[in-house]
Amino acid sequence: MSMRYKGGVISATAPTTSTSAAKGIWSATQLMQAVAAGTWPRSPGAPTIGTATAGAGGSGVVTVTYTAPTDLGTGAITFTATSSPSGFTGTGASPITVSGLTTGTAYTFTVTGTTPGGTGPESAASNSVTPPPATSSVYTTAGTFTFVVPTSVTNLAIVAVAGGGGGGGGTCTDGASGGGGGGLGYKNSLSVTPGASYAVVVGANGVGGTLPGGSAGTAGGNSSFIGTGVTLVATGGGRGDYPTSGGLGGSNTGATGGGTGGKGGAYSNCVGGGGGGGAAGYSGTGGAGVASTSAGASGAGGGGAGGSRVSTNSFGAGGGGVGILGQGTSGTGVAGGGGGGGSGGCNGSTTGGIYGGGGGGGARCNGAGKAGAKGAVRIVWCVCGYRGTPSFPSTNVSGT
Repeated sequence: MSMRYKGGVISATAPTTSTSAAKGIWSATQLMQAVAAGTWPRSPGAPTIGTATAGAGGSGVVTVTYTAPTDLGTGAITFTATSSPSGFTGTGASPITVSGLTTGTAYTFTVTGTTPGGTGPESAASNSVTPPPATSSVYTTAGTFTFVVPTSVTNLAIVAVAGGGGGGGGTCTDGASGGGGGGLGYKNSLSVTPGASYAVVVGANGVGGTLPGGSAGTAGGNSSFIGTGVTLVATGGGRGDYPTSGGLGGSNTGATGGGTGGKGGAYSNCVGGGGGGGAAGYSGTGGAGVASTSAGASGAGGGGAGGSRVSTNSFGAGGGGVGILGQGTSGTGVAGGGGGGGSGGCNGSTTGGIYGGGGGGGARCNGAGKAGAKGAVRIVWCVCGYRGTPSFPSTNVSGT
C-alpha cells in the first residue's frame, strides 16, 4: 500500500490483493472503513506451538501440533511448520507433517500463518525432537526381495511367517476341509556383514478351491531369509481338500525357535466346510480348525486359534493369524466364526487373519473355499541409543 498527499486529502493506493472491488486511490476515510469492515487484507497473529513428535524409525517424519491464533487476519489462511536447522517445511491443519528430515539430527519447529495480507509472526519454538533411524525392515507383499545390511550393523534377528493354506471347494453333496495355518520361525544372533545382500521371500496366501467337483485349495507359500551360510524357512499351510481330514499346518527349518501351524478342520458329510487352522505361535502350535459350530482350538505360544463352521451347512471360517512384533497373547477359539488372532494378528473371518491363518472350507452345493492369509518377514537390528540387541520371541523386537 502506498500513501500520498493530494489536494489536501491523505489517500492510499489499494493493493491488488484486496478483497474489495475498489482500485486506484483510496481516501484515508475509505481505508479506515475497509480496515474496520475486515475487507482490507491483514496478516494473522502468532499461533501457539504444541508438541513435535517423531515418526517411525527411518521415516524422517515429524508431526507438529499447534493452536490457531485468535486473530486470523483476513482471507484464507495457511499454516506452515518450519524446522530449525535446515528449514524443512510442511503445511496444513494441526498436526502438520514435516517430511524429509535427517534421522539422528535434532530439530525444533515454529509455526506461522499466512493470509493475502502477508505472513504473521511465528510461534515460539517447539520441543527438540530427533527422528530415529530405521531399526527394522518389514516385507508383507508376496514375492522375492533383496535386503542390504545397513552400515555398521553386524547382527540381525529375523521372523518369518508363511502363507496359510486355502480351503477346499465343496461339492453338491458335501462341504470341504479348511486349509492349514502357516508355520512361523525366527532366528536370533545372525552375524552379517554391513553392505551384504540377502534374499527375502514372502509366501503368498493359499487360494480357495472352487466348484464344480470340490477342487482342492492351494497350499500357502513358504517365507524365507536366505544367504551365504544361513537359511531360515517357514513353510506354508497345507491345502484344504474334498474329501480330506484337513490341511496340515506348516512348520519351519533352520530356526532358533517358532511353531507349527494348526491343522484345518475336516470336511463333514452332507454339512458345511471346516474351519481354517490358526497360524503358528512363537513358542507353540496354532489352533486346529473344526468342522462343527463349536469353537476351534485356541492357539499356543502366541499362535492364532482355529476357525469353526459358521452355521449348519455353511462355509468354514478362517483361522486366526499372527503378528510380527514378537510374542504376545495366544488367540482364543470362537464358536461359529473365525479363530482369534494371536500376538497381534487379526481374527479369522472368511479368510485367515493378517499373517498365516488358514482359509475356511467351502459349504456343500455352493461353496467355494476361502483364501488363506499371506505371509510376512521382519528383520530387526540394534542401533546404539535407539534399540538394544533384539532377540525373538520378545526382547527388543516390538514396535518399529
